[in-house]
Amino acid sequence: MGSQCRCRADQVRKRWDIFREHWNNPAFLEFAGDLRGQTVLDAGCGEGHNTRIFARRGARMTGIDLSGKMIALAVADEKREPLGIRYERASYTDLANFSADSFDAVISTMALMDGPDFPGAMREIARVLRPGGTLAFSILHPCFATKGFGWLRDDSGRAIKFTVADYFNDEAWIERWKFGHAPNASQVEEFGVPRFDRTLADYINPTVSAGLRLDEIREPRAPESACKLHPEAFRKFRDHVPLFFYVRASKP
Repeated sequence: MGSQCRCRADQVRKRWDIFREHWNNPAFLEFAGDLRGQTVLDAGCGEGHNTRIFARRGARMTGIDLSGKMIALAVADEKREPLGIRYERASYTDLANFSADSFDAVISTMALMDGPDFPGAMREIARVLRPGGTLAFSILHPCFATKGFGWLRDDSGRAIKFTVADYFNDEAWIERWKFGHAPNASQVEEFGVPRFDRTLADYINPTVSAGLRLDEIREPRAPESACKLHPEAFRKFRDHVPLFFYVRASKP
């Protein structure tokens, strides 16, 4: 697991995740809004890549992740380039180290789909948010990123339809993949990512049940700028389906 953490972090830092770089991150940073001067928790921060982005934008960041290896990598980066970020090893379903009403905002980028207890995460996040505080999170779109998704192609190989199957299959699984647009991709090591597929209702209802007010959902479309850079990767998504799903909620 330690070598896999380093492998994944190294690939992210080399900017081989083109979907993060050219689609998801720009869209989510705009969605999360201006967090300057706010005390913000990054729930499931990984090696701190996005935590550092928000810190450079003026937020007072705390990052938590269940992986000690990922936290160690994040702490090492903080020592090399101090941004005032506090990192702790913790699960987003157990934030016992933080008192109630501790944060102005909570963000989570592509992490809440990787844990088995989403309702528990919402309850803990609601507890540590101050009244009036906001939560913004991104996940794979539950309606389309299913176990049985696929593409139908014409005779030229162009993707013309997107297919979905197994939407209600909630069996946990490990997805093995790598960033296919890395240089010499055939030689890049794969890593495993835990998947706990849920329906759209499985995300929205626990958010509301935790006492949070649903303020906005968004399904960002792949931008034309990304399609021009990597048409083979992005054009089919722009034409047919969103890959990501965003939620913003607030604590009354």
